[in-house]
Amino acid sequence: MSGTSAALTPPADAIAPVRHPDAPAPGELIGAHYEHCFGCGEGQAHGLHLAARAGEGVAITAEFTVREAHQGAPGLAHGGVLATALDETLGSLNWLLRVIAVTGRLETDFVRPVPLGTVLFLEAEVTAVAGRKIYSTATGRIGGPDGPVAVRADALFVEVKVDHFIDNGRPEEIQEAMNNPDQVRRARAFEVNP
Repeated sequence: MSGTSAALTPPADAIAPVRHPDAPAPGELIGAHYEHCFGCGEGQAHGLHLAARAGEGVAITAEFTVREAHQGAPGLAHGGVLATALDETLGSLNWLLRVIAVTGRLETDFVRPVPLGTVLFLEAEVTAVAGRKIYSTATGRIGGPDGPVAVRADALFVEVKVDHFIDNGRPEEIQEAMNNPDQVRRARAFEVNP
């Protein structure tokens, strides 16, 4: 990505990311981290319903179809929706590390317009880890996984404790997520929110 800020450049002592041994297998659908998430949840009528799959190493692929509700200019995806798709894809990487992390910084380049009805093919990978900081990059392509780049982003995620969500979230939603009998769903509910 051109023009990436210094905040998104890993420090000299950063280490290569290590995929957690309990991470989903390559090709496995990662699934929504929270039903009501605008990016990946099925409980959002106008959400992205982004579907992510684990890749090799600490990488994922994802797809979403740009629908009428995602429109900005007539017939084109809203830039904020495209940034959300990148953020959701990048955030899903943290499940491969099995850490709870939030977006600290997201820099997005909009390379070409994305028309309604287009499937956006996203790829993302963690590039480095330095303490609680997780550095990652993503691209979104149109016309297929090898099609032209439409959007790209670099991001910095910061590992947090679950208390971050408990202390800042609305009590009703926090309690609902904490009461989920599915231990994995309960843990993933607190995965990628700022």
